[in-house]
Amino acid sequence: MLKKIFPLLIISFVILGCYSRDLNLKIRFAQTEGLRADDSIIFEKNHIGKVAAISYSEGGAYIADVKIDKGFTKAVTEHSRFFIINDPSEKGRKAIEMIKVAEGGVPLEKGVIIQGSTRSALLLGWMEEDFGKAMSELNNKINKLSGEIKQIPESGEIKKLENYLKQLKERMKKSGKEVREKIQKELLPWLQEEIEKLKERLRRFGREKEVEPLEVKMEELRKI
Repeated sequence: MLKKIFPLLIISFVILGCYSRDLNLKIRFAQTEGLRADDSIIFEKNHIGKVAAISYSEGGAYIADVKIDKGFTKAVTEHSRFFIINDPSEKGRKAIEMIKVAEGGVPLEKGVIIQGSTRSALLLGWMEEDFGKAMSELNNKINKLSGEIKQIPESGEIKKLENYLKQLKERMKKSGKEVREKIQKELLPWLQEEIEKLKERLRRFGREKEVEPLEVKMEELRKI
């Protein structure tokens, strides 16, 4: 009887061990920014793991070997993004913060290499996505309305874009110098190009002046 039970116990322990293991990942960063071994991994103000080691790769990047505690492994998915921050709980040390850009997603597997990000890059990505969606909606309406656009006002849609630029202005005021410069160099030229395209489309219907409030907001953003 014992001979039969003993192998079953071994198998049970092995299975339990597989489900209770921590998750080991590798995160690639362009710079370490002072990150070192034993620094924390943070998610929604929770300590969810730590940096095991930092190494330099042949490709010129830095690889952070990290360990996520078993209680948080399900939170680490394809929608997770990682960037280096100042540790909010320990002065003088760095930490890796994880955020989720979307709910759900496939959990990451052990040993996978993830591309690290920066806070400013994530901010730019969200801004471009938000403005792109609003611009796309307006352009779709212009295409559908065609000849009827002269009679049907689109001021409400353009107002949405104006409000977006207003929100961007407030974000820039609250952001650090590095983020502001990145927005002005990378995001504003793209926004200006999209606004010019919209203006040209409206010009065919004699409505290009409706874009003027957007141009005023863009000028305000350049002066921040």
